[in-house]
Amino acid sequence: MTPLESPRGLPDIPPLRPRRRRLPVWAVLMLGMMVLVLALGFGGALVTQSYLHSLTGAVETGSVLEGEARKEPTVEGRTLRGAIDLLLLGLDTRDGWVEGSGRADTIIVLHVPAGHERAYLMSIPRDALVHIPAYPPANFYGARTRANAAYTYGSRNGQGWQGGAALTANMVHELTGLKFDGVAVVDFDAFKNVVDELDGVHMCVDHETRSDHFVVVDGKPQYAYGKKSGVFLPNTYVHHVGCRDMAGWEALDYVRQRKSGPYGDYDRQRHQQQLLKAVGDKVTSAGIITNPIKINSLLKAAGSTLKLDTGHADLFDYIWTLRGLSTTDLVMLKTNNGMYNRAKVKGTQAISPQTLLMFQAAASGTLDEYVALHPESVIGDAADAEPPVDSPAAANRR
Repeated sequence: MTPLESPRGLPDIPPLRPRRRRLPVWAVLMLGMMVLVLALGFGGALVTQSYLHSLTGAVETGSVLEGEARKEPTVEGRTLRGAIDLLLLGLDTRDGWVEGSGRADTIIVLHVPAGHERAYLMSIPRDALVHIPAYPPANFYGARTRANAAYTYGSRNGQGWQGGAALTANMVHELTGLKFDGVAVVDFDAFKNVVDELDGVHMCVDHETRSDHFVVVDGKPQYAYGKKSGVFLPNTYVHHVGCRDMAGWEALDYVRQRKSGPYGDYDRQRHQQQLLKAVGDKVTSAGIITNPIKINSLLKAAGSTLKLDTGHADLFDYIWTLRGLSTTDLVMLKTNNGMYNRAKVKGTQAISPQTLLMFQAAASGTLDEYVALHPESVIGDAADAEPPVDSPAAANRR
C-alpha cells in the first residue's frame, strides 16, 4: 500500500467536486465553545445556566471522545480544574452533514494551561502526512495519509459527524499526546452566517492578496460562479495592504486565500487566526455580550451547523471557568515555524520535530515555559507583521 492509498477494502477518498461556496472554514468560531466562551465568558455572572441552555437548545450535542483521546476533567462546583484542551474542527463540506462528504480542512487545538490565564491556538496542517488509526465502527482499519481525511473515514458506515470527530481526535492524540475535554465541529454555513450577523469585522491585510474566487466586473467585486477566476487574472479582486472594516464577504474571501502569499497555506492559517481575534473583538466591543437578543441571534446564525461534545462537563462550566479570559489572552502559535515543510509524498507536509515538541509541551502542561523559550513561535498581530522580503514595504525598511 502506497502512503496515500486507502487500506484494503476501502476506496480512496475521491477529489471533492467544485462547489459555489467553497471555504475550508476553521472551527475556532464554533459559537458554543469559542464565541460563547470568549464572549459570554467575560460576562459570565450575567448569564444564568437556564438561559444558556435555552440558547444552545438548537445546537446538536453528542458523545465523541473515547479511549485514550478522552480526558476526564475535574469539576468542582461549576469550575473546571487543571488544563483544558478542546479540539476544533472546521469542515469543507459538499452535501451538508452526509457521511463521507466532508473533510476537516481545519484542525485546531485550543489549549488553556492550568492557571486559566491565557489560551493557545495551535493548528495541524490539513495536508500533514500522518497515521490515522483504525476505527472499526466505520469499517476503517488505518492508513497513512493526509490529516484532513480522518474525518471522512470516521464518518462512514453510519457514524456521521460523531464518528468523523472521534477518529480525528484519535489521530490528533496519537500525533501529539494530547487528550481532550471537548470537541466542536462547524461547517461553512455557521462561519458565514456568524460573520454576516456581526455585520463584518475589522481586519489588517499584511501583504497584497489576490483573490482566487472574486473578480471585478464593471468596477464591482463579484463571486465567480462558474466563471474563470484565479490569482493571475487581470480582473481578479485584490485585497490591498492596510487595516479597515471589512464586510463579511471580503473578510471571508481574504482568509481563504493561499496561492498569492509567500507562505501558501500558512498565510491562510495566520489570516484565519487574525479573523478569530477580529470576531472576538467585535463580539466583546460592540455591546453584544450584554445583549441577550444579539447573543441569541448569533446562536441561531450557527444553527444546526454546529456540533458539540463537552465531555463530562456542561457548556456552562467552561464559560464559568474561563470567564476572565479576553481576546487579548489568546496566543496564536505557529506550526512548522509558519513555513511549508514538504514531506516525502507529493502534496503533503511533514510535522517538524520542533512543532511536535510544542504539542508535547502542551500535553505535559509546560506550554507556557516552551513559549517563553521560543518566542519566535508566537504569531504577532497582522498590523505589525513583517512584510515579505520582496514586497515594497520590505524594500522601504531596508
